[in-house]
Amino acid sequence: MISVVLPAFNESLLLAETVDYVYSYMEARKEEFQIIIVENGSTDDTATIGHELSEKFDNIDFYHSPVADYGSALRKGFQNAKGDIVVNFDVDFYDLDFLERAVTMIRDTKRNCPAIVVGSKRAIGSKDERSALRRFATLVFSLILRIGFGLGVTDTHGVKAFHRASVAPFESECHFGSDLFDTELILRCERAGLVVVEIPVEVKESRPARSPLVSRIPRTLRGLISMRILFLKESFIRRNQTVHAKMHT
Repeated sequence: MISVVLPAFNESLLLAETVDYVYSYMEARKEEFQIIIVENGSTDDTATIGHELSEKFDNIDFYHSPVADYGSALRKGFQNAKGDIVVNFDVDFYDLDFLERAVTMIRDTKRNCPAIVVGSKRAIGSKDERSALRRFATLVFSLILRIGFGLGVTDTHGVKAFHRASVAPFESECHFGSDLFDTELILRCERAGLVVVEIPVEVKESRPARSPLVSRIPRTLRGLISMRILFLKESFIRRNQTVHAKMHT
């Protein structure tokens, strides 16, 4: 079974179209599936549309949060997913070819199956048609994660697929929401030794970003600093526990 999570904030113009398209595709695959819409803090008719879609189809679940928080919406969707694989799409950005490739990779028992497959906007072969400013912001964010955290992949935002059983224990350890939940989750999985891989995707802007970069950049930088401090504290505690255990053996 595959669960598709769709966070939705002020997506009244696109939500029904996206869900209809994804639903039709998943239905044609002849495998049990679930679509989870997590509306968060919308001021338009997104909640009404999401609720109506869930009433229309048994395998569409709808959740509402009064606070606009993308990371918390992702987390809510992951926590309520029933599939062995959880795929994260955005209402304005979904890639069904990515879904097929990622599912095949995660279920390929002949290889060292990844726990997470990231659809990277920066991987070799990707095509990013967003504005130059947004591409530059992604580059800087990626460099910070690689240099400051040792991230092995080049992207953490956008489409992703998770092996739910492998990733679930680390979801409960995550502290950050907003723009950083998925980033923290991927970092924690990598640091624990889980296999995280990336494949290239094509990205086009179908509408303006929901939150301006001017407000997102300072918030994200503050979050990354807090996350780095948290990781250092956790590493320090683990080292002390290891030393303490050796002293008593």
